[in-house]
Amino acid sequence: MKRAHAAAAAFLAVLALVPAAADDFQLSVLALIFLFAYIGIAWNLMMGYAGQLSLGHALYIGVGAYTVAILAERYGVTPWLGMPVAFALCAALAALTGALGFRFAVRGVYFALLTIAFAEFTRIVFEHWEFVGKTGGFFLRALGPDNRPWSSLRGDATFFYYALLCTLALGWALSAALVSSRIGYEWRAIREDEDAARAIGVRAFRMKVLAASISGGLTGIAGGWFALLGGSLFPETVLGMRMSIDVIIAPIVGGLGSLSGPILGAFIVVPLNELSRDLAQHFNINGLNFLIYGALLMMIVLFAPHGLWPPIARLLRLHRWK
Repeated sequence: MKRAHAAAAAFLAVLALVPAAADDFQLSVLALIFLFAYIGIAWNLMMGYAGQLSLGHALYIGVGAYTVAILAERYGVTPWLGMPVAFALCAALAALTGALGFRFAVRGVYFALLTIAFAEFTRIVFEHWEFVGKTGGFFLRALGPDNRPWSSLRGDATFFYYALLCTLALGWALSAALVSSRIGYEWRAIREDEDAARAIGVRAFRMKVLAASISGGLTGIAGGWFALLGGSLFPETVLGMRMSIDVIIAPIVGGLGSLSGPILGAFIVVPLNELSRDLAQHFNINGLNFLIYGALLMMIVLFAPHGLWPPIARLLRLHRWK
């Protein structure tokens, strides 16, 4: 326990000093790493701990992104208030999706298909909805010289670096608190054997809906940051299947059902994605990143089927983080 806390403190201390030695591009890549690590933690609560496979988390990223962007641009609502609204809306959507599936005992791959259907339906709606710009996109206005980053939650690379680092730290702390509580133990019981969990008194339906709701709500906050970071939103980008796949790669590579696996996975996957994008442009190979993703996942399945973090945690004796 003490070793794990000391390692976490040292890791955060090192990251806090990085901007002193990094340029804007490097800080931007690190900010993306923090964002996808945070999303991976949120998705991991639902899949890694509660055992419910979602392949439609782009729904919550997109809805959260549009919620924060529209409230800020159309109604002048500060993102400080837009983020909680995005959390509540996405948590409700996730609870609705989960309740519909779990009420009719939809499990496994069939539940995954249900999440894809909800995400794709929402994407199609947004592509034909004039209010959100349809396929032409929705844009945030450019930052003025009087912009105050900690008020508008928009700024330069250094601002987003620290903002997303704080978001990641809070997401990790919440995840750690949940999985160490009775809720976390009941989630794991459902993941291992739902019928046996019901037999010993676990309220499986309620706990699965809770996992989906928390996961969706946290992902909605990530969507809000995605909107503020990019400044423009397109349905295919934030609600498409590509986003849902990008969300799950990092936690799978790092290790499902572990607190730090999604973070390790993001530190591998995001730079790899940036590198593959440059290589694809240089060699004019479309879809090179998917080929690299495929090769990486095959290596993980063959040599580290539970992800990369569990063996590293055992090596470092950080048993608390397995």
